[in-house]
Amino acid sequence: MSASQEHWQPKRDFHGYGEKPVDPKWPNGARLAVNFVMNYEEGSEPSVQDGEGFTETGLTESTTSQVGMNGRDLAAEGMFEYGSRVGFWRLMRAFQERGLPMTVFGCALALERNPAAAAAIKASGFDVCSHGWRWIKHFMLTPEEEREHIAKAVKSFQQTVGQSPAGWYCRYGPSVNTRRLVVEHGGFTYDSDYYGDELPFWQTVEGKPHLIIPYSLTNNDGKYANTMGHSDQWFGLVKDAFDVLYKEGATMPKMMSVGMHMRIIGHPGRAAGLWRLLDYMQKQPGVWITRRVDIANHWVKTHPYQGKGLNE
Repeated sequence: MSASQEHWQPKRDFHGYGEKPVDPKWPNGARLAVNFVMNYEEGSEPSVQDGEGFTETGLTESTTSQVGMNGRDLAAEGMFEYGSRVGFWRLMRAFQERGLPMTVFGCALALERNPAAAAAIKASGFDVCSHGWRWIKHFMLTPEEEREHIAKAVKSFQQTVGQSPAGWYCRYGPSVNTRRLVVEHGGFTYDSDYYGDELPFWQTVEGKPHLIIPYSLTNNDGKYANTMGHSDQWFGLVKDAFDVLYKEGATMPKMMSVGMHMRIIGHPGRAAGLWRLLDYMQKQPGVWITRRVDIANHWVKTHPYQGKGLNE
C-alpha cells in the first residue's frame, strides 16, 4: 500500500454548494426526495456475551441502568431484543402496507442472528446499506481491523440478504480511515458518514470518484432518547422539516433522511407518529419517497463525477 493511501485524511469544507445549490433534477420534477432508514442493530451491539464486558444501553429506555452494575444488564438486553422481536415487524408492516420503500442500515452480525428478519428484508425489495460488521466504535479500530470489518460485513450481507450493501454508514461515527478503506474495498456506490448537507456530492478519494449521500440525526427517532416524550412532538419536528424543505423545493429541491430504530419507534405509542408522518407525506404531490440506492444511482446518472470532488 502506498504512503498516500496510508495518510489520506478527510478535509473539512465549510462552503459546500454555497448560496445556489445544484438542481438535483429529481424524477418527475419532484420538489423533495425523502429516504426513510431503518437501523437494524439489535444483536450486534457491545455486550458481555460478545466480549466487551458490559451491556450497551444506547438508544434504549434506560440509558443509566448500568450505574453501579457489574456484568450483564438484563433490562437493556430485553430492550434491544424488543427491536428485533417486535419493532422490526411493525416497521416492515408500516411501509409494506402503504407500498412505500425504505433503506435498511444493517449491522451484519445482527442480521446473521435473525434469519427470519434477513429473509424478510431479502424478499421486500428494500435496499441495504452496511451499518458495519458490528455496532462498535470504528474510530477505535486500527486500519487493519477496520479493513477486516468492512470485508466481513460485505460477505455477511451477501449470505443473509442476498445482496452486497450499496452504501456504508458507521455507528458512532467513522474513523479518519473509513472512507479511504471503503473506496479501497470497492463495490460501494456511496457512503453516508456525513451530516453537513442536504444534497449528495462527490469527493475524490485516492484519485477515485466517491459519492456521499448525507444522513441526519435530527430527523431521527433518537430524539426520543433525550428530548422527546411522545409521538406528537416527534411528528411535529419531522413534519416541520418536511414542510420547510417542500416549500423551498419549489425553487431549490433537496433530499431528506428520516432515521428510525426498531427498539425506539417500533413501540406502539411512537409508531403512531410514524404512521401519521407517512400518511401525511403520501398526500403531498411532487414528493419522491425512495430508497437510498435510488438516490445514489440517480445522482451518478444525472450529476456524474466531473474529474474532481466538490470544492476540491
